[in-house]
Amino acid sequence: MSPIPRRSLLKAAAVAGAAAQFSRALGSRDAAAAPRAENAGDDPVILDWLEDGGLGAAPGSTVGVPWPKGVHRDDQTFALSDADGRAVPVQSWPLAYWPDGSLKWTAHAVSSSTGKLTLTTGAPAAPQKKVTVDRRGATIDISTGVITARIGRSGATLVKSVTRGPTEIARNGRLVLLRQPESEDGDQTTVRTERFDGAIDEVTVEQAGPVRAVVRVDGKHRKGHRSWLPFSIRLYFYAGADSFRMVHTVTYDGQQEPGRASGDFIRGIGVRFTVPLRDESYDRHIRLGGEGTGMLREAVKGITGLRRDPGAAVQAAQFAGEKLPDPATWDQRVTTRLQYIPEWGDYTLSQLSADGFALRKRTKKGYGWIGAGGGRRASGFGYVGGVGGGLSFGLRDFWEKHPAQLDIRDAHTDAAEVTLWLWSPEAQPMDLRFYHDGMGQDTFPEQLEGLNITYEDYEPEFGTPYGIARTSELLFWANESTPSAEELAQQVEAVRVLPQLAAPPKQLIGAKVFGPGLFSAPDRSTPAKAKIEDHLDFLFTYYKDQVEMRRWYGFWDYGDIMHTYDTVRHQWRYDVGGYAWDNSELSPDLWLWYAYLRSGRADIFRFAEAMTRHTGEVDVYHLGKWAGLGTRHGVQHWADSAKQQRIANTTYRRYYYFLTADERVGDLMHANVDSDETFLVLDPIRKIRTEPYTPDRHALSIGFGTDWSGLVSAWLTEWERRGPKWKKAKARVLSTMETIAAQPNGFVQGTGLYDLDTGKFAIAEEPVVGVSHLSAVFGLNELCAELIDLVDMPAFDEAYYDYCRYFNATKAEQAARYGSNFGSLILFQGHSRLDAYAAVQTGDDKLADRAWDKFYRSDGYQESAPWKTEKVTGPTALVAGSEAAWVSTNDTALYGLAAIENLALLGHRMP
Repeated sequence: MSPIPRRSLLKAAAVAGAAAQFSRALGSRDAAAAPRAENAGDDPVILDWLEDGGLGAAPGSTVGVPWPKGVHRDDQTFALSDADGRAVPVQSWPLAYWPDGSLKWTAHAVSSSTGKLTLTTGAPAAPQKKVTVDRRGATIDISTGVITARIGRSGATLVKSVTRGPTEIARNGRLVLLRQPESEDGDQTTVRTERFDGAIDEVTVEQAGPVRAVVRVDGKHRKGHRSWLPFSIRLYFYAGADSFRMVHTVTYDGQQEPGRASGDFIRGIGVRFTVPLRDESYDRHIRLGGEGTGMLREAVKGITGLRRDPGAAVQAAQFAGEKLPDPATWDQRVTTRLQYIPEWGDYTLSQLSADGFALRKRTKKGYGWIGAGGGRRASGFGYVGGVGGGLSFGLRDFWEKHPAQLDIRDAHTDAAEVTLWLWSPEAQPMDLRFYHDGMGQDTFPEQLEGLNITYEDYEPEFGTPYGIARTSELLFWANESTPSAEELAQQVEAVRVLPQLAAPPKQLIGAKVFGPGLFSAPDRSTPAKAKIEDHLDFLFTYYKDQVEMRRWYGFWDYGDIMHTYDTVRHQWRYDVGGYAWDNSELSPDLWLWYAYLRSGRADIFRFAEAMTRHTGEVDVYHLGKWAGLGTRHGVQHWADSAKQQRIANTTYRRYYYFLTADERVGDLMHANVDSDETFLVLDPIRKIRTEPYTPDRHALSIGFGTDWSGLVSAWLTEWERRGPKWKKAKARVLSTMETIAAQPNGFVQGTGLYDLDTGKFAIAEEPVVGVSHLSAVFGLNELCAELIDLVDMPAFDEAYYDYCRYFNATKAEQAARYGSNFGSLILFQGHSRLDAYAAVQTGDDKLADRAWDKFYRSDGYQESAPWKTEKVTGPTALVAGSEAAWVSTNDTALYGLAAIENLALLGHRMP
């Protein structure tokens, strides 16, 4: 198993969570919340880095900080200082507001720091070197005070030039796309590719300093009359930095049809810069990152290892990347023969799998390549330049999101070309075709039969990748000379793990965000609590290890985990229908984020970050008729025909956005504001309806569980952020809460007819019991906890408390309350957190006792489970490792959330 980092353990402070007491109860009213966490208030907040080392060589970092309701006015300013009390320049802005208009979340950008920082109210210090934005000319010019980047407004060049002082370090930054129009197996195929160049449609300055500037560039890749593969690029600049960050998103809008060899097969996606070179070839240097901070360190014209020795000092200087002495001072047996030493102009590092990279080089185009080494996992970092300046570059998650590649070309000329390939052109073309021919599942009854054998919900033409997206992150440094080995190592580390400033768990808990009282700091004060904490640690460590053992890596796959294990094959069911990729089923995203919020552990944050990047982009459609819907778990992330709100759920993105102020995730959340329109396009339960139904704008059938929780999370987030549609979003939150509460059976009614124009559910004439075991397990409890805290609507509160009271009740209790029972239900352990929440809100002792009873003695993971792994080796498994055959991701997500929330709410009432 992977050990828990000591730093992560030290960050887990013992702070108890709380929840308020409200309302009536079925039993007595003595159940109280766990001891309250100390309110965060307006006390100084100590910010720290997730990992050791501070900002390092990264350009800057932005952190989100929550505040309790009513503490800070919307015009509050903030100041930052280091451990010695020195002012640190900071740029702050609001991320979200409480309903009373006070600040709920604020973002803070910094461009310097190596240690802890203290955030207080006050006037911010201005940076000595400010970021400035000049929009007056044909370009948008961004200066950090150290480097200047000229951003194109149109055409194919995104970054016209990057200069440091008077020296141009890079120019002609552009996007490249290689399309292969045919992909056919066998040895008779003819490989032909065509190149498309990124073409700018729109440029927007989103922030203009003084510490942080952000420029967004949108467009498509074009060749001739065809434009496709939309891109959205954000460029980030920080005060005083010699580097900048690029966040690169592409959305697939090509055509690939199963069974056909022709289509839009991507052979390469890249970002390319030209790097001017002015130094002599023996003063030009190539650096390519290997494993860890390992590095290929060479000169274009090497003078080490020759038959004649130019001198030890000369050789050492070249290896260090320093300017060589005048050749007249060398051993003349070398100087007079310099023209006979080859100049190596072209280099390629390709990482085609998670387990191997290869390096090769050649003198120039048209001449043979020679091997230059290789290894297992490259850092994704490179440099080309000389003593007069050069460009460092890096691609984050290089090997994790294979196949990737770095190219350097023409370094022997006066202009080298650098390409960072997000999809390596040396790999197989990107094949996104659906993986089988349908096997005769042409009708709904046949498709339901297929569901009953492989758990895959198939439907012809639904397994399409059209509209899915992927985001990558890149870093670039404009160096005034070739960096030293130590500087290069720092740049490599920034590429591998982008430094992130973080608010402490105490602040996250005390501010009462993300559902007040639902999470508290890890607590091992009693044997029972310690055992649950051990189980939580075991589950996270197991999944982290399984990612590595099972190689859950790749451009489209990295960040997701598998759904169910095959105990016979000792393998996750990667090829069995709905048992393969998880696609957020039952909210593992929430489990991970709550685990981070309470602990501050860096390893959990990074795992959750990768999942958020994946599930928000790959598992959701961003273009086409299903834009705003996500795809149910399956063999391919887009394969299943169940396209639903529950997967596109904005709840899963909120945590990362508010903790980091990430603009791309903000885009995803805003895009979901009008997702209620998708119910006109696709009926999520079309295959199992027994009554005639035609989608009607004024009477759309929408469930109060998985459907509404996805919709209301987007509306709530837009309202809190004061986004462009926040007034409409607020109205939708309130109107749907009101009309759910007004149903004859409240949440238990199950579904309602929704009017797109009014944002209200029609009030049913007759009570109906429509409860599903899935209704509350896609973030409903967490959202309702937030809504009940934010909105004063007692009828809604009571409707939700009633749902919580009766899901885990006996059938007799259900029938006594609603006239009929809820039928056959499952997932009782996961629903124990609803018992716990309602128990605290209503003061009901019986519910409090039932919460722990259902947690310990229903379904899911029991104390009698092994709570350990077993070793597996060949020939049993493909690679040696471990397995916990009793673990499933559904149970893990539900146990994790129930354990975290029950401990926070009722940890003091454990049996």
